[in-house]
Amino acid sequence: MEKLEITREFVERMPKTDLHVHLDGSLRLETILELAEEQGVKLPNGADTPEKLAKAIHMGEVCKDLTDYLKAFDVTLSVLQTEEALYRAAFELGEDAAKEGVKYMEVRYSPLLHTEQGLSFPVIVEAVGEGLREAKRQYGLMSGQIICGIRHITPESSLRLAELCVAFKNKGVVGFDLAGAEANNPPKDHRDAFYLIRNNNVNLTIHAGEAYGPESVHQAIHMCGAHRIGHGVRLREDGDLLNYVNDHRIPLEMCPTSNVQTRACESFESHPLPFYLSYGLRVTINTDNRLVTDTTMTEEIWRCVEHYDLNIGDLRKLMIAGFKSSFMPYRKKRTVTARACAEFDKLVAEFEESQGAKAVQDPRVAQEIAIQKASADATKPQVELDPYSGRSGVTPEDAEYDLNAASSVEEVSEVTEDEKAS
Repeated sequence: MEKLEITREFVERMPKTDLHVHLDGSLRLETILELAEEQGVKLPNGADTPEKLAKAIHMGEVCKDLTDYLKAFDVTLSVLQTEEALYRAAFELGEDAAKEGVKYMEVRYSPLLHTEQGLSFPVIVEAVGEGLREAKRQYGLMSGQIICGIRHITPESSLRLAELCVAFKNKGVVGFDLAGAEANNPPKDHRDAFYLIRNNNVNLTIHAGEAYGPESVHQAIHMCGAHRIGHGVRLREDGDLLNYVNDHRIPLEMCPTSNVQTRACESFESHPLPFYLSYGLRVTINTDNRLVTDTTMTEEIWRCVEHYDLNIGDLRKLMIAGFKSSFMPYRKKRTVTARACAEFDKLVAEFEESQGAKAVQDPRVAQEIAIQKASADATKPQVELDPYSGRSGVTPEDAEYDLNAASSVEEVSEVTEDEKAS
């Protein structure tokens, strides 16, 4: 039987999460133009059309570095200083995500950057929250807010934002983050904020290993107590730390297109995502900034399918990692993940029937383990790392997917009891 072809339609319809998406980097071009006209905000370079605005913010273009990339936010933030604008941006982000199959999303932003016209922190959080709640009412999208401290602003400001995060725990806010330019702004400088967050049992994720080396990841985990790592592309430079992250199942929020755009990676081919995935790290795929990077969750996953030849098993593994890595409470997470798996399996069956093909379902990590076992057998000739070629001892039949076996999170992920508890 022929191997199932993964199409863009499949990727768009599969259940997805987006755990790393910035509100101020994910507006619609038309919304910025309309808000600017309403508020009397002058946009750069006479940008009065979507095309001119896209050029002015270097939308989708490869930048010199992360600092150059962040300049686009001066434009988006200029129109995000009112309750109405924040509500609209949050709702439209939720609407866009829901329409492409995102079931759960965590939206991050720093209230500190939305106070130029006198808005208070609580009003800002409530405005974003109401926009996301409206997206849930209309589209069923589940979401949470992540409050961001800013690296290059004072540690005292991060502490104030941490206090805000603690106050809104269980009121729409699910976590705290430290964002901004990494170079010369180590996360350890903001330890007081992180201590308050951890002392109040709030989830913590930190941007690290994007524009700076693995030392940033080390600090984020061991000095600051991060539960997840934003990006982590340079983690591969420290094998011992990489294995620690893997052993302790610390999720990585990877944003491939953004990483290429900021030159954290030179290209998709040099991106560590396929290595991390095959090595067994808990990898999630995310958009980062839908507008500035000119991307969607469908686009991110589709590019990975094209560049890394991912199979159905890889997509299923990535999908499960997204739901399991979320900051949802455990019991809700378990139910939502199982529901997503059932929806994914139903979609696979539909495409198998329509194509008259069979899905190769084992993710690459399982393929490579099987290959290693075959290679370790001295009675057999040396094999090559070429899955399904017939030379490796792994055949399509070995990896065919049993739809009846995938009804629960435990069966899906094949993890230990300790890992399920994490």
